[in-house]
Amino acid sequence: MIDPLFWLGLSILLVAASLTAVLVAAIPALQELARAARSAEKFFDTLSRELPPTLNAIRNTSLEITDLTDDVSEGVKSAGQVVKQFDQSLDSAKKQAENIQVSTRSVLVGFKAAWKSLASKKTTQINAKTFTNQSLTQP
Repeated sequence: MIDPLFWLGLSILLVAASLTAVLVAAIPALQELARAARSAEKFFDTLSRELPPTLNAIRNTSLEITDLTDDVSEGVKSAGQVVKQFDQSLDSAKKQAENIQVSTRSVLVGFKAAWKSLASKKTTQINAKTFTNQSLTQP
């Protein structure tokens, strides 16, 4: 049993049997790997056909959304300006109403003063006529 040639042959036989077992076990795995590679190739081919138009559509949608956002922003600013103008108009109308109220009071006070003055002149004139008539009638 010490013959080296025997041990060399036995070793070679065991290595060959091991390699055969590995190849028998690896063949289905390699076939599955080839199938996965074909599937991946088909997937990447589909991606190369479908992805650019999809990305282009997404880019166009993004640009449209940006335009709409700008339009909405301008509309909001315009509405804000309209509200400010309306507020200023209300303030102006309020001040005018207050001025009209003051003017109306002033006119009413003027009319009352004029009325009193006229009434007082009439009373004075009537008193003067009465006094003149009395002095003429009394000897």
